[in-house]
Amino acid sequence: MFDLAALRAATARGPVARIVIAGFKGSSPRELGAAMLVWADGQSGSIGGGALEWQAMQRARAMLAKGGGRHFETTALGPNIGQCCGGAVSLLTEVYSADSLPQGPLVARALAGAPMPLGVKRLLARARNSGSLPATQVLQGWLIEPISTPQRQIWIWGAGHVGRALAEVLSPLPQLALTWVDVAAERFPDAPPPSRILPVPAPECAVTLAPQTAEHLIVTYSHALDLELCHRLLHHGFGFCGLIGSASKAARFRSRLAALGHSPQAVSRILCPIGDPALGKAPQAIAIGVAAQMLRSNFLSQRCQCSI
Repeated sequence: MFDLAALRAATARGPVARIVIAGFKGSSPRELGAAMLVWADGQSGSIGGGALEWQAMQRARAMLAKGGGRHFETTALGPNIGQCCGGAVSLLTEVYSADSLPQGPLVARALAGAPMPLGVKRLLARARNSGSLPATQVLQGWLIEPISTPQRQIWIWGAGHVGRALAEVLSPLPQLALTWVDVAAERFPDAPPPSRILPVPAPECAVTLAPQTAEHLIVTYSHALDLELCHRLLHHGFGFCGLIGSASKAARFRSRLAALGHSPQAVSRILCPIGDPALGKAPQAIAIGVAAQMLRSNFLSQRCQCSI
């Protein structure tokens, strides 16, 4: 899908080239629609790495240096760049600026200059009229990508070492919208990953801003604040609530939340510890474990099995 939010954030710094896999035959390092963004001194995302990506990035930066443009090219991975995959991959590279971003719900353009066929017109009309979005596809020489809309709201409470690792690992995952909360702006890194930053002196007061289906990861610097967030979220409602901690912290929180009037059934919806303890206690290991949980089995379907 076309990640318009990431593109908008990137173009706030200046022009950006977007490279997307617009077709392939045989083997391909990534799927149709996989994309990456490239700017003068950085990039995000991936179209599969290796020589194909490296050459595409060099071409994209040359386009940026010339002031923009559009390029469509098919590369035979074996004969052209010495890869052993045996396929041929088509890449579309387009330069965007903050004032030239596409509008939704579909981004459709010709790969080789053909006029818009009737089938594409019908697909666009159906998307506008019914909100029914097709999968990314090439239709009669046109690349069609639905603009992605976040399906899951993730709230990270705490911008310490674990919070930063979580934000770095989770922000690139598709269809996640991150809200990151802490007590002051200076608690966040100078260049935070794509997320909504919410500095508030009393984070517990921000609980009511979260959708009742949001998924929460509580990793603050304070056990007292952790407890207050759990308490308020149990009253507010959530799709998932995960708490950093240990077995002893989990036992204490069970007791304290019960004393605050929460039933054992309600408290059992909070998962503690988050991540995979077998991976270790380093912030990055915790973040990788949490991301694996989210990818393996959606927290929303997992909540009934979780216990604090």
